[in-house]
Amino acid sequence: MFNTSMRETIINLTKNRSTSLAVVSVGLCAAVMANIYDNDEVALVDVANETHSYIVKANNYQQLQFEIDQMSVTPTHELDIIKSLAVDLTTQQLQNLEQKLDITVSNNHKVELNAVGPGQRKWQPAATTPDFINAGITHYNGNYGGGVTMAFLDTGLTNLNGLGNDRYGYDKYWGTYNAVTDTASNSDWEANGHGTHVSSVAGNSDFDSSGRIYGIAPDAKMLGIKAFDSQGKATYADVIRGIGWVVTHKSTYNIRVMNMSFSGPVQSYYWEDPLNQAVTAAWQAGIVIVASAGNKGPDPMTIGVPGNNPYVITVGAMTDNYTPFDSTDDKMAIFSASGPTVEGFVKPEIIAPGGHMSGLMTTDSYLVTEHPEFHDGGRYFEMSGTSQSAAVVTGVVALMLTADPTLTPDDVKCRLIASARPATNPDNSRAYSVFQQGAGAVNAADAIASQESNCANQGLDIAADLAGTKHFAGPVGINTSGDFFVENTGDDYVWDIPTDMDGTQGLLWKGDIESSGGFIWGTNYSFNTDGGFIWGTAYDYSADPARQTSFETNSEFLWKTVGTDGGFIWGTSINIASDNIGVNSWVDAY
Repeated sequence: MFNTSMRETIINLTKNRSTSLAVVSVGLCAAVMANIYDNDEVALVDVANETHSYIVKANNYQQLQFEIDQMSVTPTHELDIIKSLAVDLTTQQLQNLEQKLDITVSNNHKVELNAVGPGQRKWQPAATTPDFINAGITHYNGNYGGGVTMAFLDTGLTNLNGLGNDRYGYDKYWGTYNAVTDTASNSDWEANGHGTHVSSVAGNSDFDSSGRIYGIAPDAKMLGIKAFDSQGKATYADVIRGIGWVVTHKSTYNIRVMNMSFSGPVQSYYWEDPLNQAVTAAWQAGIVIVASAGNKGPDPMTIGVPGNNPYVITVGAMTDNYTPFDSTDDKMAIFSASGPTVEGFVKPEIIAPGGHMSGLMTTDSYLVTEHPEFHDGGRYFEMSGTSQSAAVVTGVVALMLTADPTLTPDDVKCRLIASARPATNPDNSRAYSVFQQGAGAVNAADAIASQESNCANQGLDIAADLAGTKHFAGPVGINTSGDFFVENTGDDYVWDIPTDMDGTQGLLWKGDIESSGGFIWGTNYSFNTDGGFIWGTAYDYSADPARQTSFETNSEFLWKTVGTDGGFIWGTSINIASDNIGVNSWVDAY
């Protein structure tokens, strides 16, 4: 967001669209994204009578509504969940409003589907994912997720065989809320394909030729939230309106978990981003948010919005390397985005299968028409990405909440982390950094059996965060060698980043493994010991002026470390004009 003076800075910055952000931090991996400018194609410099779409927020929401009405302007979206209005205004109208009210303004960023990559042709794919993540045991015990509704904020959800009915043939499809048109329907034709594919990974009740079920939570009810059109395009306002609708109707439809398989470049602190404000409000309302990490990996600090939100569950991707019954060659997917966030939080929290995932789409949807190579020759389409990984975890969350409906979102996050399986080398050291694999691969049965509590989001104050009275930074800093580390954890949580990146595999942490050898997912390491607090420790950013430092505009992030004078340069730049926020692109088959 930006105030009047910041808006003038932004207008100046738009004259040079290649300007990158540089951020200064003291001690922690926090960053002040102060020089934020819009990512849209339309320049911010208005001409007379030309309007642009803004998201406007004021402390007095009713007064804001009154002033907009007095200007004879009709908002395009009433975003009650964040006490904001999406409205088209001229520069003069915006200035007049700023003179009457203390407001914060954000551009109504455009959201667009990225380009897609090839899939893998394969006849009659096997349904191996539930067994891989240990959900088969849960199914055997009679838990198929039937106690909750999963919402998918995406391009829509077509009622196909396997998605409209549970294992017994009973209706489980609630329909779709269209956030673009602000209408609800009992049916939907999802023209793009992304939303239906992702949803089927989580909840498909069909069986493969061997009698194995495809979905993680095949009996969970399904609800589509359409915020993207047939080309995968939307706006912040459409997405936020979709989130608000879910919060308003969560009790009516028993919505307990919402999947967000989209991401985009970070353009501000998480608490200043309107979309992240809505996501935080949904978490506070009791809805578990599962967000994809994004497909911009393996470089550090590539987690996108809303995966950079510290409250939610952010999911990265691993792959079984086309050998689902041989764990020795499993590996991180190189496309999976890595942490930390600019505020210093460890992300992702967890990883899940995201390579060559089988899912459903209509044969005449946009993606199928444009990319017939995705088609397996039958009903299924195989694709890879953290979108699919997030859907796997969404299904696991549905199983957890069916087993124990009293769990809060923080409880769910805690137990997922505590039960995850980190990838280890033969000497039991971790094969990948915590900033890549988080706590490790999701384990459905152990997550359901876990009794852990108070190990996630500790130190955060969600009410104060939303009220704007406190904001938070995580425990990550950079040491004298220029490596990311988690404070007070010793060498076990240092990411010794290699200078030469091997393009065939993810960045490795503390030791090397041959790309042909892979690793085994460890099951004997507990994050409940010395390292457990990395998921539950946060610092009050608002109370530490040392972290509220100014920005410098150059091509690099500048990290100043405690006890040094000169600081250390991390040569990674973010050009926020280079990409739109959108549904994650699929990547080459893994």
